[in-house]
Amino acid sequence: MRNLFDLVGRKAIVTGGSRGLGLQIARALVEQGAQVLLTARKADELAAAVDELNALAAASRAVSATSVSPASVSAASAIACDLSDPAAIVAFASQAIERLGHCDILVNNAGASWVAPAEDHPLNAWQKLVDVNLTGLFVLTQEIGRRSMILRRYGRILNIASIAGLSGNPMNTNKTIAYNTTKGGVVNFTRALAGEWGEHGITVNALAPGFFPSRMTRGALTQMQAKLNEITPLRRIGDDQDLQGAALLFCSDAGKHITGQILAVDGGVSAL
Repeated sequence: MRNLFDLVGRKAIVTGGSRGLGLQIARALVEQGAQVLLTARKADELAAAVDELNALAAASRAVSATSVSPASVSAASAIACDLSDPAAIVAFASQAIERLGHCDILVNNAGASWVAPAEDHPLNAWQKLVDVNLTGLFVLTQEIGRRSMILRRYGRILNIASIAGLSGNPMNTNKTIAYNTTKGGVVNFTRALAGEWGEHGITVNALAPGFFPSRMTRGALTQMQAKLNEITPLRRIGDDQDLQGAALLFCSDAGKHITGQILAVDGGVSAL
């Protein structure tokens, strides 16, 4: 059974991988032996994340020589990219495949949010979220699909959606219509692409996290964490490991017959 989750020799790209949920997932991939390429906008944050992941890989090698990629292979590296810019994404995809050789796993985690009532939501903020959360995800997936996954007839694509993409927001909570709309788009993008690319041996799934601590959620959690704990069946928000097991399922051979699925990781909020 352990072999089903083994990622030794696999090559992965994680967007928005310098911190938060992207870095959490990257840690899991590295611990299971994958070679991971991170991308985000800020080179300094990427450098810190790469150092952390390479130290994690070295520690894992010390425990078990068969659990991670060989010491001669860097477990993590990074290329900065503005994922709101389609031209930059195409250039990044070319660089990524040149560096990795191919891509087995693509984790589309990069995203943005904006809080405003629908009647006052700035158009430029709406467009920013569409550009990052939807268009950027599409362009990178298309590029990696046709440059590597379709040609090799293998791929694991994991999109990070949100429970905000599964429904509207409860009354008296943050108003995030553009975020909800774009994450809803990610949900159905996942289903539609799974239907198209299954014939190429590519699985496409999504995680829909609830509230996790991050830079994006910091303000909301300051005001609402006690209330969120109260309405969550497990009585807590997500932590630094809660996405890792589900991500490994979808990124490994353990999930080879699962595609087009959206898994909420939210402590039970979306079940109510």
